[in-house]
Amino acid sequence: MTRPLRRPGLARWLADSNDVTQMFLAAGQIPDLINMAGGLPDPETWPVSDLSRLATRAITEHSGEALAYGPIEGLAGLRDAIAARFSAPGLCLGRENVLITTGGMQALDLIGKVLIDQGGLIAAQSPAYLGALDAWKPRSPTYRPMRVEAADFDPAAALRDAQFGYVVPNFSNPTGRLVGVEDRRAFVAAAEATGTWLVEDDPYGTLYYDGAPLPRMLTLSGRDEPVYDGPIIYLGTLSKELAPGFRIGWVIAAPDMIRALVSAKQGSDMCTSGLCQRIAQDAFATGLTERILPQVLGLYRSRRDALCAAMNRHLDGLFSWEIPTGGMFVWATALNPALDTDVLLREALAHKVCVTPSSVFDPEGRDRRSIRINFTLNAPDKLEEGARRLAQATRAALGAA
Repeated sequence: MTRPLRRPGLARWLADSNDVTQMFLAAGQIPDLINMAGGLPDPETWPVSDLSRLATRAITEHSGEALAYGPIEGLAGLRDAIAARFSAPGLCLGRENVLITTGGMQALDLIGKVLIDQGGLIAAQSPAYLGALDAWKPRSPTYRPMRVEAADFDPAAALRDAQFGYVVPNFSNPTGRLVGVEDRRAFVAAAEATGTWLVEDDPYGTLYYDGAPLPRMLTLSGRDEPVYDGPIIYLGTLSKELAPGFRIGWVIAAPDMIRALVSAKQGSDMCTSGLCQRIAQDAFATGLTERILPQVLGLYRSRRDALCAAMNRHLDGLFSWEIPTGGMFVWATALNPALDTDVLLREALAHKVCVTPSSVFDPEGRDRRSIRINFTLNAPDKLEEGARRLAQATRAALGAA
């Protein structure tokens, strides 16, 4: 029996990708590479012994929840815990406002499924999170960039006629910027005035190193309703405050939005791991996340300071940057406009250091002037050496320009 000469082609959106992403994801195979590209927590922060006890308890005392198929919406106890955690004066959240997802990435994928028509318009904070761009790529959306820091930025004009808006207000990935309180209020007012859904993606909301946390847009949108029914779709995750391998995330939104997302999740994975949900529920109940937070903040604050000091020593005169007040990244922009950071990535890999070029955070791939540098994964000595290698690579790339 002969095989067919031709098979149907793959979906067309797969052709719209870039080799830059594949390159830095594969960079971990390079011996002695210093990886400053990914948004990776340090395994040193994982409370392994506590999690081991919680896992044993979940299986032995709650096997029905931990090991069986579970509700699509998530375990009731975990949904209640998240509703209680994020409720605030003027913001009343209940179980019906919460969906448990398999990590924050699934939440982004589900939002794409329920809100994006093919070729639809998204108003996205720019530069935009690469994972969101990847999650929505199969629907070939168009983007209206929102440059929140611009003096003439008008959130109502940005959101008008968009299928939804997307903002990472706490230490944006990739730039590390913090959206101020007045801008948050303006976003909420714009969402209400235009009737546009506004996605508040908050994976770094616990990682404040300087100053008190700012109010969430979700909180600012509360109207003393018996059950929250506002325009904010809030996304959270345990990946940065407990451990990423749990793949536990959540969506908080109006009940009708939660119901739509549940329908989409049913055809995605049917239910998030019961074992991981049960561990997460007990981690909240025992105060584990709050107990380990000071150690995490202390470690990451010192590494942020170490990276910025190393950048001052090695990259001054090559890039400009701001010291972030939280999060996981420094965003650096080349002072010489001739530097193409896609080219720099290749040169950096040759020097055994990896950073992320700005082109992957631009839906059109045109921004090639900046780089994202992670400081949470590596110890200070590696951050120092990484900055030194990056300076060498930058000079080599400029020499070849």
